Amino acid sequence: MIAENIQNIEENLKKTCLSAGRNPDDVKLIVVSKTFGTEKIVEAFEAGVVDFGENYVQELTEKRDALFGKNIHWHFIGHLQTNKVKYIADWIHLIHSVDSETLGAEIQKRAEKCKRTIDVLVEVNTSEEATKFGVKPEKAIELLKTVSGFTHVNLMGLMTIGPFTENKDESRASFKKLRSIFEEANHSGYLKHPLSILSMGMSHDFETAIEEGSTMVRIGTAIFGSRTKQLQ
Repeated sequence: MIAENIQNIEENLKKTCLSAGRNPDDVKLIVVSKTFGTEKIVEAFEAGVVDFGENYVQELTEKRDALFGKNIHWHFIGHLQTNKVKYIADWIHLIHSVDSETLGAEIQKRAEKCKRTIDVLVEVNTSEEATKFGVKPEKAIELLKTVSGFTHVNLMGLMTIGPFTENKDESRASFKKLRSIFEEANHSGYLKHPLSILSMGMSHDFETAIEEGSTMVRIGTAIFGSRTKQLQ
């Protein structure tokens, strides 16, 4: 079932890209495996998925240890506390959720200690909902300037979580706002290199996100089904 769901998502991704005049190869699928067991991750991995997203550091490290040896790219997509960075700094593939200078500085410190450079995205709260994390849109450029200056942090792009709504216009507005910040940053001249990643779009809104330029979608329930496990 998981392999079939992945195939359906990939076909839908391709169809949406072609309809929007985009190359399907320009959109990466991140399978969100939070709260699902390692057996389901293995099933998805055997179906060809290598990029998995997790929201909680303890759960992520346990799964990484259990599946050590498999060529999995682990993405951290949840709110990251500064005191948890040390647990993932020497192996995380991409951190999607840098939302403050303090967190960026901690990632810089831990990356330097590990003698590596960590790829990150800056999370922007484009829907400006009080319950969500992410830098405010009007503060995003300032944070991008700061993070871009860190020597052991590689700023790759931006991430947002769209509103949980079936209203495509609301979702579209959120994604348009992130793309606008993305384009402003790339034309500003202060970045070490252009941003290349727009991580936006989930199971309920990834088609709209792709239409608005997403290069990375984070999909869990459409692949694994509804979550029944209690979230941490």
